[in-house]
Amino acid sequence: MATHGKTASGRVPFERIALVLQGGGALGAYQGGVYEALAEVGLHPNWVGGISIGAINAAIIAGNAPSDRVGRLRTFWERVTEPPPWIPSLMTSALGAMEFGSDILHGLVNQAHAGVTLVNGAPGFFVPRQIPPFVAAASVEANSFYDVAPLRGTLEELVDFDRINAQEIRFGVGAVNIRSGNLEFFDNAGQTIRAEHVMASGALPPGFPAVKVDGEYYWDGGLVSNTPLQWLRDIRPRQDTLVFQVDLWSAKGEVPLDLIGIDLRQKDIRFSSRTRKNTDQFKQEQRLRRAAHRLLAMMPDQKFPDDPDVALLRAEADETVYNIVHLIYRAKGYEGTSKDYEFSRATMEEHWAAGYADTVRTLRHPEILKRPDTPDGVATFDLGE
Repeated sequence: MATHGKTASGRVPFERIALVLQGGGALGAYQGGVYEALAEVGLHPNWVGGISIGAINAAIIAGNAPSDRVGRLRTFWERVTEPPPWIPSLMTSALGAMEFGSDILHGLVNQAHAGVTLVNGAPGFFVPRQIPPFVAAASVEANSFYDVAPLRGTLEELVDFDRINAQEIRFGVGAVNIRSGNLEFFDNAGQTIRAEHVMASGALPPGFPAVKVDGEYYWDGGLVSNTPLQWLRDIRPRQDTLVFQVDLWSAKGEVPLDLIGIDLRQKDIRFSSRTRKNTDQFKQEQRLRRAAHRLLAMMPDQKFPDDPDVALLRAEADETVYNIVHLIYRAKGYEGTSKDYEFSRATMEEHWAAGYADTVRTLRHPEILKRPDTPDGVATFDLGE
């Protein structure tokens, strides 16, 4: 990729390059492809945040040296999609469905693979509980269909938490405090991040159990908001930021005509977290901040020196700029409602390739790397549409 939009020193004209990763289970391989394409052109983020599967991908990125990140992401995704030895025929059928373009066959194969995941779990990630939660002794940790102990081992193998806590990259993951119902972000700027923080972000009930962190129990952050953009917006001081927001669910879609379509559509809407509405709201907030900054600049310094309202405006006013680049996975018609737990190798490769291709195509547009000159100081890009 050409260096259009970069400064003379070769750096993009933003203080922060942020990568924010949405939750979406098996769809998260798309984010691996996105990161591979960014790394190839040297766009290494210095801020990474995630929810659920996005938290796992974010931890692998932040917890490894730049030269190792893509390889570690591949290791994770190849591990969790390793097929059981007794289903080679299904893999053959999947490849045949892709080769001959049969969406019906492809859909049936995907559903079969999703069924395998329901029965077997995903290697290095989660396994079915030997004692179902209906008959298990009452405990918070046992009240789920799957045991996520394998994930802890995988994270501790693939993620250097000392590197995360050294703050080479700003890192944050979101989870819901069960008692308060509030979304909280575990941030390496103020906390020592451990495997349980990442696991808490992906503890989606009733499949996965709540995770205890510092005396409190947490569930998947996607129950409240499935994107960590809020974390990035709320942190002070604000800085000029280039954001790559990688979403796994598309809010836009058609009116469904059957019950399966209804289930799929409501799932897309629920987990898309109203990305565009949040971005529009953010743009309005930035326009108000920039207007306040210009008005305060016209005001003599000695005027209203002790007025608390003026002090409040000064604290919020600034001229920071943001480019928000949306990279949104758009599922194929044959993927169906099980697309977020269809952990087959063939589909993983398909998702990874889609993320890579979408990012390469987006990076061909030099305007995404240029500072915006709009009144609100925010430029948004969704070049997949």
